[in-house]
Amino acid sequence: MKQRILRIFAEFKQRYGVMKIHHELNLELQPLQLRCSPRRISRLMKELDIHSVTVNKWKAASASKTKVEQRPNLLKQDFSTTGLNQKWTADMTYIQTKRNGWCYLSTIMDLHSRRIIGYSFSKKMDTDLVLKTLESAVKNRTITGDLIIHTDLGSQYTSDDYNQRLTELHIRHSYSRKGCPYDNAPMESFHASLKKECVYPVPVFEDYETAAAVLFEYVHAFYNRKRIHSSLGYQTPLQVEIATLTSQMAA
Repeated sequence: MKQRILRIFAEFKQRYGVMKIHHELNLELQPLQLRCSPRRISRLMKELDIHSVTVNKWKAASASKTKVEQRPNLLKQDFSTTGLNQKWTADMTYIQTKRNGWCYLSTIMDLHSRRIIGYSFSKKMDTDLVLKTLESAVKNRTITGDLIIHTDLGSQYTSDDYNQRLTELHIRHSYSRKGCPYDNAPMESFHASLKKECVYPVPVFEDYETAAAVLFEYVHAFYNRKRIHSSLGYQTPLQVEIATLTSQMAA
């Protein structure tokens, strides 16, 4: 059993803790009509002296009571969906490198599957970055008039160019309230996982190219395809998308 646990731990690059290893292990053991409890896995992991890269659950601070001019918040923290391409959320995060200083990762997530569907990495945090991310998202998605994209109030997202493109695509724009990051909680949670599982284990990336390669692998090869989510019933984003599309075709 220890060998199985070690293999799963290594396969998922030390990112899985007890419950996710429990899920993967019991999928393997099911054909053998065997099971292994979380308590036993925890004990065996302690004996093996292994533990996952800790990812604290993201918790937002209280919203500011200061009155500020707001743009429409269509989402209103309702992250529920019944299908793909109903609600997207977008954001950017900072990635430090030795040679190139701060670089910027821009992503878009489909809230139904939690899949990262738009992705762009740049040395500049400008409107062009978020536009490239938007174009990468719409390239392979079916857009309907009911789609909402939710962002913060950053200048890139409030720019005329960005909102003009959304209008052309018939996508409605929803904004977080100022000082209220939990209006975009799913993306904040993704960033927390990204930093803990991919960025923080490396003291500082050597340069932009190195960071780009590692981030691309994490997002597209691991997060979307292999990382199971408890909120998705221990499925991966890709599994949820396949199941959703299969169900739609059968209907």
